[in-house]
Amino acid sequence: MEIDDYIVADDRRLVALVLEGDQSAFEYLFNRYREAIYRLFVQRIDDVNDADDLLQETFIKVYINIDRYSPDYTFGQWVYTIARNTLIDYIRRRSDDISIDERFLSPASPAPTPEESVIAAQRRMQFDACLMHLTPVYRQLIEMRFLEERSYEEIAETLGRPMNTVKTQIRRAKEAMCRLIVERES
Repeated sequence: MEIDDYIVADDRRLVALVLEGDQSAFEYLFNRYREAIYRLFVQRIDDVNDADDLLQETFIKVYINIDRYSPDYTFGQWVYTIARNTLIDYIRRRSDDISIDERFLSPASPAPTPEESVIAAQRRMQFDACLMHLTPVYRQLIEMRFLEERSYEEIAETLGRPMNTVKTQIRRAKEAMCRLIVERES
């Protein structure tokens, strides 16, 4: 496959290629998710060295178990679940090394604060409001690409349009969406 094919391929296609022995496909999956998973670890444990180790451990588990991936879930959800379980195992192992006094200290909650929840809800409402102001064509493209997480190929096939047309229209839809958001903020 050409580099461009890997870049635009959806996760399911890359998983299929990995199962066929394509190591480059796994590299693209890793690059697609490593930042988000790494941030998850850094936010929870505040130790970049341990976060690096957990990231590696997570993707080793992903690689070893990729044949168990079920397309019933998005690949991102599956990777996140493995990362979360890896983090839980790490915390359990580490708790064995912590003194009794430290165990009873109140840990910082990973849940969002009430303020963060309100802000997230407001952003989602703003996004939905802006989405409703887009033309039906742009709204459909934004929903398919970003809410349904479809690949460019899937969108092109579903809509019966050439891939380059879909890419151009999605770029224009994103630009229109950004303009609407900026207008609402000012």
